[in-house]
Amino acid sequence: MNKRWLFLILAFVMIAFNNMSANIAQDAIQKPEPKVIRPNIEGKDYCRILGGPPESIAMRSGMVLLQPNKTVGKHNTEVYEELVIVLKGLGEMILSDGKKLEMKEGNLLYCPPYTEHDVKNTGSLPLQYIYVVARAK
Repeated sequence: MNKRWLFLILAFVMIAFNNMSANIAQDAIQKPEPKVIRPNIEGKDYCRILGGPPESIAMRSGMVLLQPNKTVGKHNTEVYEELVIVLKGLGEMILSDGKKLEMKEGNLLYCPPYTEHDVKNTGSLPLQYIYVVARAK
C-alpha cells in the first residue's frame, strides 16, 4: 500500500476517534440524573437551584426573595426564555416598553428571548419566586 494512502487512512482514523471521544464526553455531560431539589433560601435573597450542566442539560434556575420596594435590576434574557413562578408576595415585571405584568401568588410569567425587564416588589411583604431559564436557540 502506498505510504500516502496509509497516512490518509491513519489521519482519518485519528479524526474519527477524536470525534467519537468528544461525543462520548458530551453524552456524559448531557445526561443529568433525576433528583429532588429542596432549595433553602433561609437568611438569603437568592438560592441557586439548577446551574446548567451537569445538573441539567440546558435549564438554569434559582429562587429569589425580594424585599418590599426593591428591584432585581434591569436585565435582558438574551438567548434564553424565562419562566417565573410566583410563590408569595406581590410585585410586577416591568418590560422595557413600560408594560407591567402582575406578579402574585400562583401567577406564572413568561419572558421571551431578548427581552429587557426588571422585577419589583410592590407589596409590604417579601416577594418570593422561582425563575427557570433555558437556551432558546
